[in-house]
Amino acid sequence: MLNLLSPAALIAMAALFAWCGVHALRIKNAVLKWSGAGLAGLLTVAVLVASAFMINGLVRLDSRSAAAPNIKVAATPGQIERGHAISDSFCGACHSRTGTLTGGVDIGKDLPIRVGSFVSANLTPAGELRHWSDGEIFRAIRNGIAADGHWLIIMSYTNAGRLSDDDIEAVIAYIRSQPAAGEITPDPPDQLNPLGLIMLGAGMLPRGKPVLSGAIMAPPKSATARYGEYILSYQDCRECHGANLTGGIQGQLAPVGPGLDMVKDWKPAEFISTLRTGIDPTGHELGKQMPWRPIGRMDDDELTAIYEYLAHLRS
Repeated sequence: MLNLLSPAALIAMAALFAWCGVHALRIKNAVLKWSGAGLAGLLTVAVLVASAFMINGLVRLDSRSAAAPNIKVAATPGQIERGHAISDSFCGACHSRTGTLTGGVDIGKDLPIRVGSFVSANLTPAGELRHWSDGEIFRAIRNGIAADGHWLIIMSYTNAGRLSDDDIEAVIAYIRSQPAAGEITPDPPDQLNPLGLIMLGAGMLPRGKPVLSGAIMAPPKSATARYGEYILSYQDCRECHGANLTGGIQGQLAPVGPGLDMVKDWKPAEFISTLRTGIDPTGHELGKQMPWRPIGRMDDDELTAIYEYLAHLRS
């Protein structure tokens, strides 16, 4: 309802400017007459364009769709253990800042432009997920769509959908094993403000990663470049460090990170130490926006696999 009020208010404002323009034409002084009418006309057009973009943004908010698979996760001890590892090294970067999977952090504050509020959801039974099926949680991770069909904007911007089917089921098993904790978070968790709606309608905000269908399988876990490539397919390193991991570009939504091809000059132990301590081999401290703490919770084989992949990047 609040989203519908914004374009309605803009249309009313445009009508007011148009009314002012018509009345300006009745002014006898030619300078005031045409300058007033011209200004009112420009403002009317500008506000109408903004309202058109906002309406288009509202349409785009409801344009993402995908079916939820009909699955029931067994929640074996092995799945829960694997889900715990993924949660600690990936999901927790947003959902565990205030407690294990309790969410409650407005990620919108970390964006260069405040386009809305994006509060990480409480994934414990204290949150909405207790009402969701396993298939609905799977769809939320894979394609950024909530149980009621609304678009999970920030989730769709991440690469979480690249997790293998088995790993997503492991995350679901771990989520289901957690006790209720924390406070209830907003539902829906993502709320674009008027500027965000205008930017979305104008094509200035991403529409999210493409909707994925079909199964995704991970290679066997090992300290190899192949497994490192899999890890980096779902970790969001490319959002900051560029599509090829050779450096971000100005104007991207995420913070601009340096090229990771620098790793080829490091030893594997130095790379692992960097992600465990936040200090690289030159003594440089990693920035606060770099989620090195959760990434550093991966085991040595996983971190070595990432190193092997990065060490063979082409500059």
